[in-house]
Amino acid sequence: MKKTLGIFVVFILICVLTASLSEAFLRPLNVENLIMRIGLYGIMAIGVSFVIMTGGIDLSLGSMVCLTGCGLPWLLVKAGWSPPAALLLLMALTLFLGFAHGWMVTKWRLQPFIVTLCGLLIYRGVMRGVASDQSLGFGTAHDSLRWIATGKIPLGGLPISLPMPFVLLLMIAAAAAVFLRFTVWGQHLLALGHNEEAARHSGIRTHRLIIGCYMVCAFLSGLAGVLFSMDVNSSQPSDFGNFYELYAIAAAVLGGCSLRGGQGAVLGVLIGTALMQVLRNMIVLVFPERQNMEFAIIGVVILLGVLGDEVFKRYFARRMS
Repeated sequence: MKKTLGIFVVFILICVLTASLSEAFLRPLNVENLIMRIGLYGIMAIGVSFVIMTGGIDLSLGSMVCLTGCGLPWLLVKAGWSPPAALLLLMALTLFLGFAHGWMVTKWRLQPFIVTLCGLLIYRGVMRGVASDQSLGFGTAHDSLRWIATGKIPLGGLPISLPMPFVLLLMIAAAAAVFLRFTVWGQHLLALGHNEEAARHSGIRTHRLIIGCYMVCAFLSGLAGVLFSMDVNSSQPSDFGNFYELYAIAAAVLGGCSLRGGQGAVLGVLIGTALMQVLRNMIVLVFPERQNMEFAIIGVVILLGVLGDEVFKRYFARRMS
């Protein structure tokens, strides 16, 4: 809770700073776009937070986004599939790939870093081969389907509307929070992250939990990929979803998820996601000439998050001894 409060204070300070440096920050169109991006990236961040809570990592998020985000328009436009069939196939594929990740990590004892790094390379490579590196899009068709990503819900007399991806994020976040706080499986997940061996000896089916977390992560990444594709109506397999895993992992770590596992809160992940997107927006609005340093800033943010986690660990260890 203290971590969540701390990151929330940082988020408010950066919002105030950005608003004071750029008048465009609080304009309705910019706020709406910002909320949209928080929704899209937040879905991925919640997914990867489950994996991080087990003490693992998933580097394949960006390529999973590419696989579904490019796969959907390819199936609909190039292959002539119906929307329900295409969506069912892609979402089932993400669950299978997440299951494969978890199986290799638990049954074959492979390192999560290696397993998901291979996934990062394979999924994008396959999609580039299938699409022949051609740009993909929906054209002027499937507007009703794209409403899932482009639709907006009016907020009474307010000058902004609520983008559908953000509504989906709130629903997913609510379900994730209930799972972690009010179910026995959520408590088992945190216990597993603290000490997998002790959790296994206490009767917790650790392998099933880990596999389930990788499946959730892959599914939510695939869902985000579909939404990204519907939103921009254009996707290039060579770069669609590139480095998106960085934003998701950074948001989870900033939100209080320990890379050692066993710690994490959905509210913190949401605030971490919002902070990352406000930082990106701040670079564009306040320092447009420094946009090419965006990844450097993200790297520094992740490093500070890890260092902060280490400092807190050592501080509380000394307090307890």
